[in-house]
Amino acid sequence: MEIFGADITLWILLALMASAFAAGFIDSVAGGGGLILVPSFILAGLPPQVALGQEKIVSTLGTIAAIRNFVKNKKVIWTAVASGIPAGLIGAYIGAESILYFDPDTVGKIILGMLPIGILVSFIPKQDNHHSEQAVNTKVIYFGVPLAVFVIGFYDGFFGPGTGSLLILVLHYLLKFDLVSASATSKLFNFSSNIGALIAFMLAGKLLYMLALPLVVMNLIGNHLGSASAMKFGPDFVRKTLSVSLMLLMASLGYKFLLI
Repeated sequence: MEIFGADITLWILLALMASAFAAGFIDSVAGGGGLILVPSFILAGLPPQVALGQEKIVSTLGTIAAIRNFVKNKKVIWTAVASGIPAGLIGAYIGAESILYFDPDTVGKIILGMLPIGILVSFIPKQDNHHSEQAVNTKVIYFGVPLAVFVIGFYDGFFGPGTGSLLILVLHYLLKFDLVSASATSKLFNFSSNIGALIAFMLAGKLLYMLALPLVVMNLIGNHLGSASAMKFGPDFVRKTLSVSLMLLMASLGYKFLLI
Protein backbone atom coordinates (compact mmCIF):
# COMPACT_ATOMS: atom_id res chain seq x y z
CA MET A 1 0.00 0.00 0.00
CA GLU A 2 1.09 3.56 -0.73
CA ILE A 3 1.46 5.84 2.33
CA PHE A 4 2.96 9.32 2.09
CA GLY A 5 4.82 8.22 -1.03
CA ALA A 6 6.19 5.11 0.69
CA ASP A 7 5.35 1.61 -0.54
CA ILE A 8 4.55 -0.30 2.68
CA THR A 9 4.62 -3.95 1.66
CA LEU A 10 3.69 -6.86 3.91
CA TRP A 11 7.37 -7.56 4.58
CA ILE A 12 8.05 -3.94 5.50
CA LEU A 13 5.02 -3.96 7.80
CA LEU A 14 6.25 -7.15 9.50
CA ALA A 15 9.72 -5.63 9.91
CA LEU A 16 8.19 -2.49 11.46
CA MET A 17 6.12 -4.65 13.82
CA ALA A 18 9.30 -6.45 14.93
CA SER A 19 11.00 -3.08 15.42
CA ALA A 20 8.05 -1.83 17.48
CA PHE A 21 8.23 -4.89 19.74
CA ALA A 22 12.00 -4.53 20.20
CA ALA A 23 11.66 -0.79 20.82
CA GLY A 24 9.02 -1.36 23.52
CA PHE A 25 11.09 -4.00 25.27
CA ILE A 26 14.26 -1.92 25.17
CA ASP A 27 12.56 1.31 26.18
CA SER A 28 10.97 -0.23 29.26
CA VAL A 29 14.27 -1.73 30.42
CA ALA A 30 16.86 0.96 29.69
CA GLY A 31 15.25 3.68 27.57
CA GLY A 32 16.15 4.45 23.96
CA GLY A 33 13.39 2.62 22.08
CA GLY A 34 13.17 5.55 19.67
CA LEU A 35 16.68 4.68 18.50
CA ILE A 36 15.06 1.67 16.84
CA LEU A 37 11.73 3.16 15.74
CA VAL A 38 12.78 6.43 14.09
CA PRO A 39 15.46 4.94 11.80
CA SER A 40 13.15 2.01 10.99
CA PHE A 41 10.38 4.34 9.84
CA ILE A 42 12.79 6.38 7.71
CA LEU A 43 14.30 3.26 6.14
CA ALA A 44 10.75 2.07 5.38
CA GLY A 45 10.34 5.19 3.24
CA LEU A 46 8.43 7.58 5.50
CA PRO A 47 9.42 11.28 5.41
CA PRO A 48 11.52 12.24 8.48
CA GLN A 49 8.86 14.43 10.14
CA VAL A 50 6.24 11.70 9.62
CA ALA A 51 8.71 9.19 11.08
CA LEU A 52 9.08 11.35 14.21
CA GLY A 53 5.30 11.71 14.53
CA GLN A 54 4.79 7.99 14.00
CA GLU A 55 7.34 7.17 16.68
CA LYS A 56 5.43 9.38 19.10
CA ILE A 57 2.03 7.73 18.57
CA VAL A 58 3.52 4.22 18.91
CA SER A 59 5.68 4.94 21.95
CA THR A 60 3.01 7.04 23.71
CA LEU A 61 0.46 4.24 23.71
CA GLY A 62 3.06 1.50 24.16
CA THR A 63 4.45 3.09 27.32
CA ILE A 64 1.12 2.47 29.08
CA ALA A 65 2.00 -1.21 29.60
CA ALA A 66 5.32 -0.37 31.26
CA ILE A 67 3.68 2.29 33.45
CA ARG A 68 1.06 -0.23 34.57
CA ASN A 69 3.70 -2.75 35.64
CA PHE A 70 5.84 -0.21 37.48
CA VAL A 71 2.84 1.38 39.25
CA LYS A 72 1.56 -2.05 40.23
CA ASN A 73 4.95 -2.83 41.81
CA LYS A 74 4.99 0.55 43.59
CA LYS A 75 8.22 1.75 41.98
CA VAL A 76 7.05 5.25 40.95
CA ILE A 77 8.16 8.32 42.97
CA TRP A 78 4.90 10.30 42.87
CA THR A 79 6.16 13.53 44.44
CA ALA A 80 8.56 13.96 41.52
CA VAL A 81 5.87 13.00 38.99
CA ALA A 82 3.48 15.75 40.11
CA SER A 83 6.04 18.49 39.53
CA GLY A 84 7.57 17.14 36.34
CA ILE A 85 4.65 16.08 34.13
CA PRO A 86 3.42 19.61 33.15
CA ALA A 87 6.98 20.68 32.32
CA GLY A 88 7.53 17.64 30.12
CA LEU A 89 4.29 18.16 28.23
CA ILE A 90 4.97 21.84 27.51
CA GLY A 91 8.64 21.32 26.62
CA ALA A 92 7.86 18.52 24.16
CA TYR A 93 5.10 20.49 22.45
CA ILE A 94 7.49 23.41 21.86
CA GLY A 95 10.21 21.03 20.62
CA ALA A 96 7.87 19.31 18.16
CA GLU A 97 6.59 22.65 16.85
CA SER A 98 10.21 23.68 16.29
CA ILE A 99 11.15 20.62 14.19
CA LEU A 100 8.10 21.14 11.96
CA TYR A 101 9.62 24.38 10.62
CA PHE A 102 12.44 22.49 8.85
CA ASP A 103 12.16 20.87 5.40
CA PRO A 104 12.19 17.02 5.28
CA ASP A 105 15.77 16.68 3.95
CA THR A 106 17.11 18.94 6.69
CA VAL A 107 15.14 16.99 9.32
CA GLY A 108 16.64 13.74 8.01
CA LYS A 109 20.15 15.12 8.41
CA ILE A 110 19.32 16.50 11.87
CA ILE A 111 18.12 13.03 12.90
CA LEU A 112 21.29 11.44 11.51
CA GLY A 113 23.45 13.98 13.35
CA MET A 114 21.64 13.55 16.67
CA LEU A 115 21.44 9.74 16.66
CA PRO A 116 24.99 9.35 18.05
CA ILE A 117 23.96 11.59 20.98
CA GLY A 118 20.96 9.39 21.71
CA ILE A 119 23.09 6.25 21.46
CA LEU A 120 25.81 7.62 23.75
CA VAL A 121 23.23 8.66 26.36
CA SER A 122 21.62 5.21 26.23
CA PHE A 123 24.97 3.51 26.83
CA ILE A 124 26.18 5.66 29.74
CA PRO A 125 26.61 3.31 32.74
CA LYS A 126 24.00 3.79 35.44
CA GLN A 127 25.16 2.69 38.89
CA ASP A 128 22.48 1.47 41.26
CA ASN A 129 22.09 3.75 44.30
CA HIS A 130 19.33 2.76 46.71
CA HIS A 131 17.76 5.88 48.14
CA SER A 132 14.20 6.21 49.39
CA GLU A 133 11.67 8.83 48.38
CA GLN A 134 11.95 10.41 51.83
CA ALA A 135 15.66 11.10 51.29
CA VAL A 136 15.04 13.22 48.17
CA ASN A 137 15.54 16.96 48.60
CA THR A 138 12.14 18.67 48.15
CA LYS A 139 13.75 21.73 46.53
CA VAL A 140 15.20 19.49 43.87
CA ILE A 141 11.79 17.90 43.28
CA TYR A 142 9.88 21.17 42.93
CA PHE A 143 12.52 23.24 41.10
CA GLY A 144 15.18 20.96 39.66
CA VAL A 145 12.84 18.30 38.27
CA PRO A 146 10.54 20.68 36.32
CA LEU A 147 13.53 22.46 34.77
CA ALA A 148 15.28 19.22 33.81
CA VAL A 149 12.10 17.58 32.49
CA PHE A 150 11.22 20.70 30.46
CA VAL A 151 14.63 20.68 28.74
CA ILE A 152 14.53 16.92 28.12
CA GLY A 153 10.90 17.26 27.00
CA PHE A 154 11.98 19.81 24.38
CA TYR A 155 14.61 17.34 23.18
CA ASP A 156 11.93 14.62 23.06
CA GLY A 157 9.64 16.73 20.88
CA PHE A 158 12.45 17.96 18.64
CA PHE A 159 14.12 14.55 18.18
CA GLY A 160 13.17 11.89 20.74
CA PRO A 161 15.49 8.85 20.73
CA GLY A 162 17.40 8.57 24.00
CA THR A 163 14.84 10.59 25.98
CA GLY A 164 14.06 7.70 28.31
CA SER A 165 17.74 7.25 29.11
CA LEU A 166 18.22 10.99 29.68
CA LEU A 167 15.34 10.99 32.14
CA ILE A 168 16.69 7.93 33.95
CA LEU A 169 20.12 9.57 34.25
CA VAL A 170 18.63 12.76 35.71
CA LEU A 171 16.53 10.89 38.26
CA HIS A 172 19.37 8.50 39.08
CA TYR A 173 22.20 11.04 39.49
CA LEU A 174 20.32 14.25 40.36
CA LEU A 175 17.66 12.78 42.66
CA LYS A 176 19.60 9.64 43.65
CA PHE A 177 16.74 7.22 43.03
CA ASP A 178 17.58 3.54 42.70
CA LEU A 179 17.74 2.43 39.07
CA VAL A 180 14.35 0.67 38.94
CA SER A 181 12.55 3.60 40.61
CA ALA A 182 14.31 6.01 38.24
CA SER A 183 13.21 3.92 35.27
CA ALA A 184 9.64 3.67 36.59
CA THR A 185 9.28 7.40 37.32
CA SER A 186 10.86 8.36 34.00
CA LYS A 187 8.11 6.46 32.17
CA LEU A 188 5.48 8.93 33.43
CA PHE A 189 7.65 11.89 32.41
CA ASN A 190 8.26 10.29 29.03
CA PHE A 191 4.53 9.66 28.64
CA SER A 192 3.77 13.35 29.26
CA SER A 193 6.45 14.55 26.82
CA ASN A 194 5.19 12.06 24.23
CA ILE A 195 1.67 13.48 24.62
CA GLY A 196 2.95 17.04 24.18
CA ALA A 197 4.85 16.15 20.99
CA LEU A 198 1.99 13.97 19.75
CA ILE A 199 -0.44 16.89 19.91
CA ALA A 200 1.89 19.02 17.78
CA PHE A 201 2.39 16.29 15.16
CA MET A 202 -1.34 15.53 15.17
CA LEU A 203 -2.25 19.16 14.50
CA ALA A 204 0.32 19.22 11.67
CA GLY A 205 -1.17 16.09 10.04
CA LYS A 206 2.01 14.01 10.40
CA LEU A 207 0.41 10.83 11.81
CA LEU A 208 -0.56 7.61 10.00
CA TYR A 209 -3.21 6.07 12.23
CA MET A 210 -3.85 2.84 10.28
CA LEU A 211 -0.15 2.01 10.14
CA ALA A 212 0.17 2.77 13.86
CA LEU A 213 -2.44 0.22 15.01
CA PRO A 214 -0.43 -3.04 14.61
CA LEU A 215 2.75 -1.30 15.74
CA VAL A 216 1.12 -0.05 18.95
CA VAL A 217 0.01 -3.60 19.77
CA MET A 218 3.54 -4.94 19.31
CA ASN A 219 5.01 -2.04 21.28
CA LEU A 220 2.58 -2.70 24.15
CA ILE A 221 3.63 -6.35 24.26
CA GLY A 222 7.30 -5.38 24.21
CA ASN A 223 6.82 -2.82 26.99
CA HIS A 224 4.95 -5.34 29.13
CA LEU A 225 7.59 -8.05 28.80
CA GLY A 226 10.48 -5.60 29.12
CA SER A 227 9.21 -3.87 32.26
CA ALA A 228 8.55 -7.26 33.86
CA SER A 229 12.10 -8.33 32.99
CA ALA A 230 13.51 -5.11 34.46
CA MET A 231 12.48 -6.35 37.90
CA LYS A 232 14.83 -9.33 37.49
CA PHE A 233 17.58 -8.37 35.04
CA GLY A 234 19.72 -5.27 34.55
CA PRO A 235 19.80 -3.23 31.34
CA ASP A 236 23.42 -4.00 30.48
CA PHE A 237 22.69 -7.11 28.42
CA VAL A 238 20.06 -5.32 26.33
CA ARG A 239 22.37 -2.36 25.64
CA LYS A 240 25.24 -4.60 24.58
CA THR A 241 23.21 -6.80 22.25
CA LEU A 242 21.73 -3.74 20.58
CA SER A 243 25.01 -1.96 19.87
CA VAL A 244 25.65 -3.72 16.55
CA SER A 245 22.12 -3.21 15.21
CA LEU A 246 22.17 0.48 16.17
CA MET A 247 25.42 1.00 14.29
CA LEU A 248 23.95 -0.72 11.24
CA LEU A 249 20.89 1.56 11.40
CA MET A 250 23.14 4.61 11.57
CA ALA A 251 25.17 3.41 8.59
CA SER A 252 21.98 2.86 6.59
CA LEU A 253 20.70 6.35 7.42
CA GLY A 254 24.08 7.86 6.54
CA TYR A 255 23.90 6.20 3.12
CA LYS A 256 20.31 7.41 2.62
CA PHE A 257 20.88 11.07 3.48
CA LEU A 258 24.53 11.69 2.66
CA LEU A 259 25.43 9.49 -0.30
CA ILE A 260 22.30 9.32 -2.43
